[in-house]
Amino acid sequence: MRLLSMRHTRWSLLLVACALGACDVGPGGPLGLGGNGGIAIGGTGGGSGADTLGFAVQPSGATAGNIITPAIQVIVRDSLGNPDTSFTAAITITIGVNPSGGTLSGTASVAPVNGIAQFGDLSIDKAGTGYVLRASATGAVGASSNTFDILAP
Repeated sequence: MRLLSMRHTRWSLLLVACALGACDVGPGGPLGLGGNGGIAIGGTGGGSGADTLGFAVQPSGATAGNIITPAIQVIVRDSLGNPDTSFTAAITITIGVNPSGGTLSGTASVAPVNGIAQFGDLSIDKAGTGYVLRASATGAVGASSNTFDILAP
């Protein structure tokens, strides 16, 4: 006797997961089911969660002591993934992974404009492989950049 086909089993598991609040059916959600307009499904929904930071422009390799170009940009997103243009807390960049004991110089704390903070004068003074920057702000979940290298002059 066959209890359930594989297709029915997958949908049953999906429905149980959503009923328990373990799925995201909103815009860009991992299930790819399209938007639900921010309506709560087994959770708070509707944009009431914490803001998150993300690197809109990742740091790229540079020469030690020179400004990292293009300018690093950090975006603030609301719980629905939209830019939070009303976020005003300063965003601070620090070195999260420091393979060579380098020092970050430049304006490391910037207030976002329309949800984006731009860091146009950052540099690191020591060559190294695998640097990672960390963005943080009061009232938002922080983020780490991709790894990048600083080359010897």
